[in-house]
Amino acid sequence: MKLADSQTINADAATVWAALLDPAVLQACVPGCTEMTGNADDGFTATVVQKVGPVKATFKGGVTISNRVEQQSLTITGEGKGGPAGFAKGGADVRLDPQGDVTVLHYDVEAKVGGKLAQLGSRIIDGFAKKMADEFFSNFKDAVEGPGEDDDAADEDAPKKGWFKRLTS
Repeated sequence: MKLADSQTINADAATVWAALLDPAVLQACVPGCTEMTGNADDGFTATVVQKVGPVKATFKGGVTISNRVEQQSLTITGEGKGGPAGFAKGGADVRLDPQGDVTVLHYDVEAKVGGKLAQLGSRIIDGFAKKMADEFFSNFKDAVEGPGEDDDAADEDAPKKGWFKRLTS
């Protein structure tokens, strides 16, 4: 399964770049991620619980970040084993396009599964992989930007910042 899309994030490229390398941000953004440890240089280990069709599995595996060009692009690669459910592996080539105060994050995702998961059929797997990628990058945008216009804020006049942006400000 291959997918390409983009997200416009209301933050400068340096902030987006730092968030892409932060394990706490990544854990918060990966749907079903219950644990993520490690760092961008040595790689991360993660535990993700997901249900794909009728199959629910806990995947344990690693995530590596490679091909890093500071504040421009990187490749995120992950592979997890879900016991009898099978395995999932994939990656995303991410490119940052700074445009003033905003950054357009472009991504090309490729995912593969095996074992019982592969028996579900390509339509279910492709739909699930697209949903996971869309959720991750949507969650990432929310983590960097903070609450949207419709969200309740303690102070209506205060600028809205994501928890990551508050840390780096």
